[in-house]
Amino acid sequence: MKITFYGHASIGIEVSGKTILVDPFISANPKASHINLANLKPDYIFLTHAHQDHTLDVEALVANNPETIIVSNAEIVTYYLEKGFKAHMMNHGGSWQFDFGKVKYVSAIHSSSFADGTYGGNPGGFVIEGEHKNIYIAGDTALTMDMKLIPMRTKLDLAILPIGNNFTMDVEDAIIASDFVGCDKILGCHYDTFGFIEINHQDAIQRFFNKGKDLMLLEIGQSIEL
Repeated sequence: MKITFYGHASIGIEVSGKTILVDPFISANPKASHINLANLKPDYIFLTHAHQDHTLDVEALVANNPETIIVSNAEIVTYYLEKGFKAHMMNHGGSWQFDFGKVKYVSAIHSSSFADGTYGGNPGGFVIEGEHKNIYIAGDTALTMDMKLIPMRTKLDLAILPIGNNFTMDVEDAIIASDFVGCDKILGCHYDTFGFIEINHQDAIQRFFNKGKDLMLLEIGQSIEL
């Protein structure tokens, strides 16, 4: 399983011959100006919620890749089905066996609406199991006790957690979240894109290290293999 960071909360996942793109917000992120959207060929787009900094590039990506399947909650999927896009609807607690592996849609605490004001339903996260590796994508969320449910069913190899504060968890809450989900290997996201969520990288890495955990802050476009 290959994980690529595209900036903000945009994550690419290559698993079992398929490509997943999570929360695509690339074209309007100046820090990701070296990423060519036209080169991205997702088989699936996973959306944790409807905010513009997570959905901005969906329509451009689907225009270039019309067979792409959008995966999200009922409200978000309905929004895109009405535009004629392909989509798979999920809701909290449910799971589905896709052609690359199993996906479970799990709780998150945040808000969710499209830029045009359309309600985006309740936000969520994803637990993805594929190629004998398991990852948790928290989405934009506060620290929540529901995270403790995840390791009851799934042993994680990686947790992708927001750490930028103000709109989501901060570093200290993300450390607690890593305890809750039983995973000491963390990929940070949702930080540095704009002023409200800028972080001190070395301090964040050290705080995780002090708790016996590995926080990875990838350069935009950088990948890791699980």
